[in-house]
Amino acid sequence: MKSTPSAVTPTLGQLAAEAGAVVSEDAADLQISSVSLDSGQAAPGGLFAALPGTRVHGATYAAQSAAAAILTDAAGREILAKAGEKRPVLVVEDVRAVLGRVSARVYGQPSKSLTLLGVTGTSGKTTTTYLLEQGLIAAGCEVGLIGTTGTRIRGRDVPTSLTTPEAPTLQALFAQMLSEGVTHVVMEVSSHALSLGRVDGSFFDVAGFTNLSQDHLDFHPTMEDYFEAKARFFDPASPVHAARSVVCVDDAWGERMLDRAGEGLAVGTRGQAVLDCSATLLDVTPAGAQHISLTLAGAAYELTLPLPGAFNVANAALATAMAHAAGVDVGRFVSGLENAAVPGRMERIDAGQDFVAVVDYAHKPAAVAAALETLRGQVAGRVGVVIGAGGDRDASKRPLMGREAAQRADLVIVTDDNPRTEDPAAIRAAVIEGAAAAGANAEIRESKSRAEAIEELIAWARPGDAVIVVGKGHEVGQIVGTTTHPFDDRKEMRRALSLSGYGEHSDSGGADSGGASTREHTHEGSEGRRP
Repeated sequence: MKSTPSAVTPTLGQLAAEAGAVVSEDAADLQISSVSLDSGQAAPGGLFAALPGTRVHGATYAAQSAAAAILTDAAGREILAKAGEKRPVLVVEDVRAVLGRVSARVYGQPSKSLTLLGVTGTSGKTTTTYLLEQGLIAAGCEVGLIGTTGTRIRGRDVPTSLTTPEAPTLQALFAQMLSEGVTHVVMEVSSHALSLGRVDGSFFDVAGFTNLSQDHLDFHPTMEDYFEAKARFFDPASPVHAARSVVCVDDAWGERMLDRAGEGLAVGTRGQAVLDCSATLLDVTPAGAQHISLTLAGAAYELTLPLPGAFNVANAALATAMAHAAGVDVGRFVSGLENAAVPGRMERIDAGQDFVAVVDYAHKPAAVAAALETLRGQVAGRVGVVIGAGGDRDASKRPLMGREAAQRADLVIVTDDNPRTEDPAAIRAAVIEGAAAAGANAEIRESKSRAEAIEELIAWARPGDAVIVVGKGHEVGQIVGTTTHPFDDRKEMRRALSLSGYGEHSDSGGADSGGASTREHTHEGSEGRRP
């Protein structure tokens, strides 16, 4: 039984007790109504959390803050003392380690009054949350969604910037959702969020695990470290573990995660011997929709999933099992899956052409492989791909992405993704090196311009072929240096199709322009979608 959120504004003394800090008696009764990591956004009556940064400590900016009090570490206290700071200061060893709990307390522990479902894993998080959202709506729930493509409250878009927002923003979002009548929240939970304490202080009813493959090794030193970050969500000894675990065991990492959870629902699509939820593909329509059968808790369900790919069968099964674990009527839930659509995830661009054209967010080796295999299985003709890799991110996966593309496509055009502050030519060279080393028969091209690469791809396509642009999906900007330039793969593909004589080009967006996402999202939380 979920509790009612606290309407009492906590005092600084109560927050100090929560954080394990000391506060003077004369400041203990000070009421704190908000928390912020941004000195410029900290409000009067609020708490400014001054974190150490890569270049400058946040305490340096405390003077710009209107906050009533400051939460920081020993280094921050020294900076504040030298600046003559007179406001109350809570000093802790690690601000991030307590920030989630402190933020939850400030906003009344809102997650205790919501049914909170979190999805983690390398790939599949975004699609699984969208499936959960659609299914829960069909089951009569009022739904909030938080993830890579943004945040929605009962279908209304709310601006956010990270896959899993920082703890103060997250807890404020929960409180806002609760005040607007939301009953169920589905959210992506990135490894960064678990490692950096962003979800600490949140009470999850259900945690779902999709899979694990190489990604974010610029943040995690090893795959084992990456796994352990995810395991915080399932390990009964972890302070952030969910009440119930649902784990896809289609890979070895999933089997390990289920063991770590101790108990939970096992989901699979490969006919494993012991499954709580199994999914089977029955047939595929010419448009790529999949007729699937789900068996869960002794009951069988059939549905037509509009999303292509074997990985999406697994995502649908995971979402359904998570809904079941949350006590939702499964029959009503699965009816909603037939209406699912995910921006930039195997999103078909149709301008009346006689070949398949798709945009997808795949930006890791396993995801690239899965996307191309899906297309290869759907067409009798050739398969072409535009691919790149992000700068200032895990460099080791660049040649692997090129290799996976060359092993599965007839044409590989290597171009820029988000080069950020790296040399774009060097990034392209690493991808090309992997493609060339694959020893496959793919034609490999290089294009400095992503727009021209898409034009080349469309011009190459013949009737019966399939072409795909991978890496950016729903994103509507390309980061070069430190500047984000407007760029939408879906619009560029439509433009290229128009240049080749198909349909009508329009800059007004529409269904394929991703109206739910009007800003760039970092790949920090972009753990995509698929095994």
